Amino acid sequence: MATQLLGELSAPACTESRSSVEESATTEGKVVRIRGLSKQFGDRRVLDRIDFDIARGEFVALLGRSGTGKSTLLRVLAGLDDDHGGELTVSGSAAVAFQEPRLVPWKRVAGNVALGLRGKDARQRAAAALAEVGLAPRADAWPLTLSGGEAQRASLARALVRQPDLLLLDEPFSALDALTRITVHHLVLELWAKYRPGVLLVTHDVDEALLLADRALVLDHGRVVRQVRIDIPRPRRRDHPDFAALRATLLTELGVTA
Repeated sequence: MATQLLGELSAPACTESRSSVEESATTEGKVVRIRGLSKQFGDRRVLDRIDFDIARGEFVALLGRSGTGKSTLLRVLAGLDDDHGGELTVSGSAAVAFQEPRLVPWKRVAGNVALGLRGKDARQRAAAALAEVGLAPRADAWPLTLSGGEAQRASLARALVRQPDLLLLDEPFSALDALTRITVHHLVLELWAKYRPGVLLVTHDVDEALLLADRALVLDHGRVVRQVRIDIPRPRRRDHPDFAALRATLLTELGVTA
């Protein structure tokens, strides 16, 4: 697995304590396969024998209260933490977008998007990615002059310019204002529909999961305690008859009562 991190040139691939990428018979059609994944910090077990898959082109949301292991799981999938037990296979490349855009302040926006790219066409690819997220006019701007929404769009461009097989999103919309968040939601769905990576979105926002994902996983005490299929047709609206029922189900699993 090759992993590109936003704000870092490269990251180590997930090492052994996972099944081999050569398991083509069992991973066909899947970008992620996890069986019995566990992770401990000292005596505290953060991830406890997790099992799930992500299909190619599937958008999965991971919900859970603070401290349940969501970001730890994402870091393991990204290859940032290989000290774990169980089996983990990621087929292909992965890219990560974090809550903070992590743009390098001494490079202009185009240079940030091209960061780590190889080949003579790196700048052209970066320019095309910026055009896709509506930032072509800001290619020569410095990161500190960008708005929050522009910085997050630049972060997404840097991830998607590599056309990853797996896109990992660690609460990338949480710092945005409500209107900007809606705009970036639409952008993410457009780019996902075009490139069809497998996506894992870590979020605290149940509505966000229902608006974006094909499936929602609820993580509690390091275990996946509920999986909910979201079959609401796209584009989705909160007034769809199934939205309120799914929202209530997820909130109940998260320990929130109306």
